[in-house]
Amino acid sequence: MATNSLKEHTRELIAQFCAGNDDAFAQLYDLYVQMLHNYGNKLTQDQELLKDCIHDVFVKVYMKRHDKNSINNLSSYLIISLKNRLLDEFRRKTFTSEEAAEDFEYRCTTDDVENDYLHQEKQSLQSAQVAYLMQHLTRRQRQAITLYYIEQRKYEEICDIMQMNYHSVRNLMHRGMLKLREAAM
Repeated sequence: MATNSLKEHTRELIAQFCAGNDDAFAQLYDLYVQMLHNYGNKLTQDQELLKDCIHDVFVKVYMKRHDKNSINNLSSYLIISLKNRLLDEFRRKTFTSEEAAEDFEYRCTTDDVENDYLHQEKQSLQSAQVAYLMQHLTRRQRQAITLYYIEQRKYEEICDIMQMNYHSVRNLMHRGMLKLREAAM
């Protein structure tokens, strides 16, 4: 299905869903669940957690059906909602534990601390290098590269966000990458 016809079909389904048609919601679910599953697999290997979070996202959409102006771009909304839902679960699992504090054994060795330190140093160095290289770009080039590589947006979405045509965004990305390569040498 072409991008424009997908967007139009999605708009029609959203309108029907907001009018109370639950079959339209089921069609929206079928249309987007695989995309969310593929995206979620990049963030976690826990399939049960991923399924739960995807269902939570769709429950949220279902609950917001009467708020017609709340969702403008459904695919972006779903992806962002899934990412946030997974991050909430990761945070919750990080800060809560099934074990009592008294039962927790000290399992740290010197090698673990040293490896962790080396890993953090490497990441810190890489982050500093990226920040240094990004300073060589214009504000628009930084924005386009961030949207594409960090937020993993498609060129069409970047065009909408930056209010530029497709070819201008491609040229901006190309010139930005050339500058980054030049600065890295």
